[in-house]
Amino acid sequence: MCQLLGMNSHLPASLTLSFTGFSQRGGCTDHHGDGWGIAFFESDSATPGKGVRHFVDKTSACNSPIAQMLKSYPVKSHNVVAHVRKATVGSVTLENCHPFVRELWGRYWVFAHNGDLKNYAPHLHGSFRPVGNTDSELAFCWLLQELAKSHAGVPTVEELTCTLRELVPQIAKHGTFNFLLSNGQALWAHATTKLHYVLRAHPFRQVHLKDEDVSVDLAELNSPEDRLAIVVTEPLTTDEEWVAMTPGQLQVFVDGVPASCSCHCKLVAAPAAAPDLAAVAQDLAAKV
Repeated sequence: MCQLLGMNSHLPASLTLSFTGFSQRGGCTDHHGDGWGIAFFESDSATPGKGVRHFVDKTSACNSPIAQMLKSYPVKSHNVVAHVRKATVGSVTLENCHPFVRELWGRYWVFAHNGDLKNYAPHLHGSFRPVGNTDSELAFCWLLQELAKSHAGVPTVEELTCTLRELVPQIAKHGTFNFLLSNGQALWAHATTKLHYVLRAHPFRQVHLKDEDVSVDLAELNSPEDRLAIVVTEPLTTDEEWVAMTPGQLQVFVDGVPASCSCHCKLVAAPAAAPDLAAVAQDLAAKV
């Protein structure tokens, strides 16, 4: 199976620390050596960016010169999606490397998937067609096709979340469908098996990477106004409170925190998001 990494941030942030640990899973500390990729909605202001820097490589992230470059060249972004691949469906070629990128409603969309979909052959009749031969890109094209059919105009993030809650089970019934999806405004994460997230906010603390013997004081890398959510297949650090998503849960992150959907979805409501631990700690400290 592949592994996923995503970030949603209140202010433009760099994913350098998390990507450093995550890229080691692409052939060094794990066997995901069949290509990798990352997509940034680059921004240097408080407004989320619309343009995408997109890097993919069919070599392992552990050995890729492009991955090494990104460790020392921090790209600022509000939303990031990354992926290291263990090929199960589709050959080890550049066109099969995640994340995949398409345009819809004048915005780029990026998508990465972990899992296998069995007997999945949806009818594609619109302009979204796969370039490679993975079940992942096929599912992405179908999702965008159905999103476009479901909304006459440009929908809000909440409306998109409600529609995705209707569409995602139609794909997930074919197998494992862990995925990350972003249009630069929000980050959607869906879990079938393994997916975890952590919320980081002031006061920031020191953390230790799981895949490298590296400790970093997050307070030196972030301002008090920073707030972000990191989503990953397996926790990246050994000393943070990672929240395990439950099977079938679709969670959307906006402005660095989990967002809720107030529509009357047909699915059973997903479990409530974990509390903002930093905010809770601040509140307790104020009462002492």
